[in-house]
Amino acid sequence: MPLRAVVFDFGGVLFDWNPDYLYRKLIPDADERRWFLEQVCNPAWNLRQDGGRPFSEATAALITEHPQHAANIRAFSERWPETLAGTLADGVALMEALEAADVPLYGLTNWSAETFPYAWQHYPLLHRFRDIVVSGRLKLIKPDPAIYAEMHARINRDLPGIAAHELAFIDDSRKNADAASDLGWHGIHHTSAADTAARLRQLGLHF
Repeated sequence: MPLRAVVFDFGGVLFDWNPDYLYRKLIPDADERRWFLEQVCNPAWNLRQDGGRPFSEATAALITEHPQHAANIRAFSERWPETLAGTLADGVALMEALEAADVPLYGLTNWSAETFPYAWQHYPLLHRFRDIVVSGRLKLIKPDPAIYAEMHARINRDLPGIAAHELAFIDDSRKNADAASDLGWHGIHHTSAADTAARLRQLGLHF
């Protein structure tokens, strides 16, 4: 059966987010900055905020471990908008092509509930999705099957009877795309907008 809806991840697909954009200003030495972002404010630490942990709690705990880096740890949340460089033009073009073809679009993102409102306020393209599941609001994170189940349930309320194999999910994380595939969706590991578009067309979408 043809696809009935497409679900987008945001970071790395539609948004250019990278803590390095902020920390280039704070830690000029590349090796020192790399160490800080690998050992202190690292992806595993940040993922817990995507899973619902408050930044106040996360910041306090990390400062206890690394008191000499307190100012730079605080900056992660205090200056978070500087980690977001804007949108990715090719990803947005893909989204808009699907939108123009009347393909129902949804969002499923690992994103802190505290920082997502900034993106919602400053990037109106988010308002064009029929629904968005934000991990930090649910305290669930990809690749937990429960967050995909929540997304599917919401889409089903909008498009009654939609089956897993009628959904495509685009994510720049192979692990997260594969988790969708394991549930019967068409998980697409996003490496370029051109390759993702080609895969969607293989799946029967015309845009």
